[in-house]
Amino acid sequence: MSTVCNRRDLDFLLYEVFGADRLAKRPRYAMHDRVSFDAVIDLAFRLADEHLQPHAARADVEEPFVADGKVVQIPETSAALEQLREAGFFAATFDEELGGMQLPFTVGQACAALFKGANVSTTGYLLLTRAAANLLEAHGTEEQKQRYMAPMNEGRFFGTMCLSEPDVGSSLADIRTRATPRGDGTYAITGNKMWISGGAHELAENIVHLVLAKLPDAPPGVKGISLFVVPKYRLDDEGRPGEINNIELAGLNHKMGYRGITNCLLNFGEKGETIGELVGEPHRGLIAMFHMMNEARIGVGLGATMLGYSGYLHSLAYARERRQGRPLDGRDPTSPPIPIVDHPDVRRMLLQQKVYVEGGLALGLWCGMMVDHEKTAESEQDRKRAKQLLDIITPIAKAWPSHFGLEANSLAIQVHGGYGYTRDFPVERLYRDNRLNPIHEGTQGIQGLDLLGRKAMMDGGACFQVLSEDIESMAQEADAAGFTNEASVVREGWSAVSDTLDAARSRLGEGHIALALAHATTFLYGFGHHVVAALWLRQAAIAHQALETGCSADDDLFYRGKVQAMRYMVKHELGPARAWLAPTELGDPTVLDTQSDWL
Repeated sequence: MSTVCNRRDLDFLLYEVFGADRLAKRPRYAMHDRVSFDAVIDLAFRLADEHLQPHAARADVEEPFVADGKVVQIPETSAALEQLREAGFFAATFDEELGGMQLPFTVGQACAALFKGANVSTTGYLLLTRAAANLLEAHGTEEQKQRYMAPMNEGRFFGTMCLSEPDVGSSLADIRTRATPRGDGTYAITGNKMWISGGAHELAENIVHLVLAKLPDAPPGVKGISLFVVPKYRLDDEGRPGEINNIELAGLNHKMGYRGITNCLLNFGEKGETIGELVGEPHRGLIAMFHMMNEARIGVGLGATMLGYSGYLHSLAYARERRQGRPLDGRDPTSPPIPIVDHPDVRRMLLQQKVYVEGGLALGLWCGMMVDHEKTAESEQDRKRAKQLLDIITPIAKAWPSHFGLEANSLAIQVHGGYGYTRDFPVERLYRDNRLNPIHEGTQGIQGLDLLGRKAMMDGGACFQVLSEDIESMAQEADAAGFTNEASVVREGWSAVSDTLDAARSRLGEGHIALALAHATTFLYGFGHHVVAALWLRQAAIAHQALETGCSADDDLFYRGKVQAMRYMVKHELGPARAWLAPTELGDPTVLDTQSDWL
């Protein structure tokens, strides 16, 4: 059995919970059916198990380094990316005429999940490139698409996103990188960019940097940011990489995890002219970049889920094999030790992991379905509704798995005992890899502010209303399956979420902005827990129906596990979630009243 993901669970979520096979009835995906979807997922599983997971540990220990001005990496990284290139995964969701498979985004998400769970570092090169290509498809000129996007779809050019700078972090309004018109429609780029994943390497013919910078006439703040495509090598008239574009690698950042992908400080225009092209309209670069950032945020959350998922599968296998201790009610000290999975506390930790990672995977695939509905639903109303759901769920999809997927990894270490803290087992590496995700693509605090201060309030609460309708629908499914008590608990919790939003809205209206938003992160966790609990209600309702109609012995065990995980989520997790809402609902001033000198 794969230690990347449970194939039965993936199929259950894709087809039984979300009906992804029905997407093939839409004109865009008419060339596909479940057989072709399964074939692609089979291929993704094979690549994950045979070409990505085997070198994850070595890439962690033998991280990239610089020699003679060039990055050196273990050869397995390049070999694995070549396999992904040959299999067509760089352009999987793009149109056939653009070299893609024209897969639904949901199926692409499923494949990406497997790659991330197997080796999040190597997979980063692929997924950054796909996101950059998607941005150029949405905002680039036809010439930019031909010269830059097409080679990225072929896997010949890789992509990056260059936002942050030294001492700037997430405060993009303060970036200092400049773009000066050269008089021929191009721009001279000068400045520094920090924390650039995949920013320097020898894995591709070219690196296409998407760079945020300010024009000379830029207004202050984020409204003065423009976006530029800046290649490592300038392209000749035939689109071939040629002259160096003077982007200097100033150094590699050495990280706690994610060690297999380069993370760079880059200098633009320091040792010669660095030339870039404007993408989209002047001063509207951040709006365009959000196209890539939001895709990356959903991807970060999915990666956090899958790192937790892999840790769960490793700890489950260990708990079934490791024998230690005797039953709590046992009286015979000479009886043989039992598998630790039979100890209640170990079983609790495994069940808690299952709730987090299988719930997180449901959340990530649900986002994929929203993307597909937004693009291909038959009615304008359905497309608008999908966009509203995606808007309000994106900060949850990024931040909730980043927190609770990491908690799953912590529990996996605990299940392994002392061995979990060593390199003898992969769970310590998975934890270190996952620790980056609460920081990646906007910290938890930024996601909380986005949810509470913007998404849940925007359009008069329209997005929240649409989400509330979906949660009620899931509760009704649970009612029909006989889980009325559990559905009632979720409804009561969601009512508390609504009341908390009303309280925050009132304080915002009174001008008490800091007080209203001071506890946005814990609000996000409480909000997210109730969303995931509703997804668990749906999973349990579908599992119950399958049990009632009859199924195989293996499926019987699988479905009963789904029902039990839902019960754990509702009975054990929603109590703390209600408490996380309280500081925002009550307007607790403790944090605001704390002076920095007291800390």
